[in-house]
Amino acid sequence: MTRRLLFLAHRIPYPPDKGEKIRAWHILEHLARSWQVEAGFLVDDRADLAHLPVLERSCAAVEWRPVLSRWGKAARALLRTRPGRPLTLGWFHEPSLFRWAQRGLGEGRYDAVFVYSSAMAPYAMGPAAQRHRPVRVLDMVDVDSEKWRAYAASAKPPMRQVWAREARTLLDLERRAAKEFERTIFVSAEEARHFAALAPDCADRLGFVDNGVDLARLDPAVDYPNPYPGGAPAIVFVGTMGYRPNVDAVVWFTDHVLPLLRATPLAGGALPEFHIVGANPSAAVQALAQRPGVHVTGGVPDVRPYVIHAGVSVAPLRIARGIQNKVLEAMALARPVVASPQAFEGVRATPGRDLLVADGAAEMAARVREVLEGRHPGLGVAARAAVAAGHDWNAALRGLDAMLAGEGPPVAMLEAGAMTACLPPSGYARRR
Repeated sequence: MTRRLLFLAHRIPYPPDKGEKIRAWHILEHLARSWQVEAGFLVDDRADLAHLPVLERSCAAVEWRPVLSRWGKAARALLRTRPGRPLTLGWFHEPSLFRWAQRGLGEGRYDAVFVYSSAMAPYAMGPAAQRHRPVRVLDMVDVDSEKWRAYAASAKPPMRQVWAREARTLLDLERRAAKEFERTIFVSAEEARHFAALAPDCADRLGFVDNGVDLARLDPAVDYPNPYPGGAPAIVFVGTMGYRPNVDAVVWFTDHVLPLLRATPLAGGALPEFHIVGANPSAAVQALAQRPGVHVTGGVPDVRPYVIHAGVSVAPLRIARGIQNKVLEAMALARPVVASPQAFEGVRATPGRDLLVADGAAEMAARVREVLEGRHPGLGVAARAAVAAGHDWNAALRGLDAMLAGEGPPVAMLEAGAMTACLPPSGYARRR
């Protein structure tokens, strides 16, 4: 019997060129092997529409809607603000896509539903979704409400109040969704445990599915041309450079770490240079290009040459949730990585052997200097071995089929018996 699955995502899941889309694509690709998938998603970059044929080949049906510009979405979110309602819902709510999803759910078209991100949870909630009782799995990925809480902690009025309200109201939505969905998963055990502490009444429904890496695509043996002119030792940061945590990371590194590295030449007399690689650099990031030894590329066709030819890849994030793909991908490319404790969270690797973890500017500068001076010669090889062992997509996604079928063992057990991703609650019967 053909099994139908509804897949909902807040952004088009292809091409897999940024963290959230990498995870979404690999999950969709995996599910399409054994389910007839109908995918619905939003498109915020018209250039991505060129990739629709890839999705149409994988899915039985593809339904997408364009979304407004950033400012248009902000205006719509504000207009739809209601007491207790997060701005996130107004930002990602597209009425006709919502009606399409609800209509299919109400008709009983689906045996299972997979929703990617808490922002899309309302598309699969309510009476229409509950009537025929498909297995519903929500992938929150990270605890998004905690990101807004972190923003509020470092903001000034009035944005402090705005972000604090968003954290509070979004957490309410996350809790309601976790109560209604049969399973809710996160990107790491740490994120799942964190949410369990915030929503203990949902703890028996929570679990995690690690991020993986595409080892074939991230092959360090490929001979890419060197994109760095001049031969100075290159420090690289890769990410979407309009995303606030990434902006905060590179500004902090430029202000506090790079001056320590350039104050004294490396062994051999060279001064390192910092390369910020990624699309949509904010004004704050673009301004960094005026600093000595800093280069801002903007979007590039392929980030792999920039990583492979760098002396070290850094992840100095101070605001971070879940697993950082930038860390996993640099490790897969056999590059030495120096990461903050926040960026290291969820990575299945051993600090000191597979990568270096540094807390604070002085420690990060010291670890980067050590790498650039050749004092950790085996770090890159060990890094690739670690992600090959701990972050293989096939292994990470092995439990999804059983979970979406409403049967089989838990998708993941969290350490020390703190909580488990368990079977659906008693009284739940899978529709056949």
